[in-house]
Amino acid sequence: MNKRQLRLVALCASLLMAAPASSIAATPTAKPKPKVTAPTKAQIAAAQAAENAKAAEAANATGQLNSAQNLLQQLTVVTAHRQAQLLSAQANLVVATNQFNLATAHAALTQTAVSEANKTIGRMAANAYIMGGGFTTLNSVLESNGPQDLIDRLSVLNQVGASDSVALQRYKGAFVIAKAAQAQANAAKIAQANATAKVAAAKAAAVAAQSAQAAEVERLRAIQAQLIAELTKARNVRITLQQQLALWQLEQSSANTAAKTKGQAKIWPDRGFKGRTTIRGTDAIRAKALAYAKAQVLARKPYVWGAQGPNSFDCSGLVYAAYHAAGLGYPNWSRLNAALFFVDTERVPLTDLIPGDLLFYSYDGSVQNIHHITIYAGNGMMWEANSTRTGLLYSNMYSINGLMPSGGRV
Repeated sequence: MNKRQLRLVALCASLLMAAPASSIAATPTAKPKPKVTAPTKAQIAAAQAAENAKAAEAANATGQLNSAQNLLQQLTVVTAHRQAQLLSAQANLVVATNQFNLATAHAALTQTAVSEANKTIGRMAANAYIMGGGFTTLNSVLESNGPQDLIDRLSVLNQVGASDSVALQRYKGAFVIAKAAQAQANAAKIAQANATAKVAAAKAAAVAAQSAQAAEVERLRAIQAQLIAELTKARNVRITLQQQLALWQLEQSSANTAAKTKGQAKIWPDRGFKGRTTIRGTDAIRAKALAYAKAQVLARKPYVWGAQGPNSFDCSGLVYAAYHAAGLGYPNWSRLNAALFFVDTERVPLTDLIPGDLLFYSYDGSVQNIHHITIYAGNGMMWEANSTRTGLLYSNMYSINGLMPSGGRV
């Protein structure tokens, strides 16, 4: 039921409460019983049970939603922890990389010192070989070629002799330092590899946690969507049933008033009431609706307040069911009461009626006090759900007083 129809329901209810009973004489042919019958109460009880069941389903869905939200919070904490681990591992990797670079540079420097020391030792060995196998002072004196040569030899000998021990010590020291530096570089390289592995592991763990969180978010959204859909459906069912109940009660109240109102006109004068400016039905739809209504009347289906088939009907319920069976479904056709069907159809003069048009009856000629609706069958006859006393009938359109001056074309 759309907002326009709801406003019409409210309008009809307010007008019904405010409208005075007509003092015109005559008694309507059909006098429906003033009380709602047991099946209507059963329908209301069934509707209440259905609403309670939907409420229980909604509560269960709410519990699932709360559980999902708790899990989502846990995954958020896990993700934050994994991200912290990732940042820590990345920082350790930076430190390890710097240490590796420094150790590698230091090892290169020490290796250069070893190379230089090695060259010095090599030159010393070559000089010793060239000078006859030793650096002694006696050899230098004996093998000198004069005073100046002796002076030169002694000077070289002093230098070589002094550097002999120093060179060896430097070579040994450089070798030890280079070996330690290389070991440090190797250790730094291993530390760098470990830090890299930790970064990769932490990153993978963080990605996995984020993926799990994203999946849970999607599941949570699906639960929320399902919950909203279930709540909306339950609410719509409840609202629809309440609206239908209000329509039935309004129509029943009008019929009860009509049963007590005297002096009703056979046909009310035209007061210029307007309806829709367009129609929704076709000749084929009207023919199907007529066939459906005829079948229900011939089957002697009972009259029950608020019923719309398939086993029982009230007046507006028969009209709704007939056109719904003919193919006019929601949102083009709704379960209204007699007065709202008048507003929601195109006005047709009684002289221009065709089979399938709707006829309306009011106890004072006003729209808000229309209490009965039928389907025109042609030749002045109609199909109707008359009352609990007479049931469903094929009757003359003038057999009930208070006929509105225009019909309604669907």
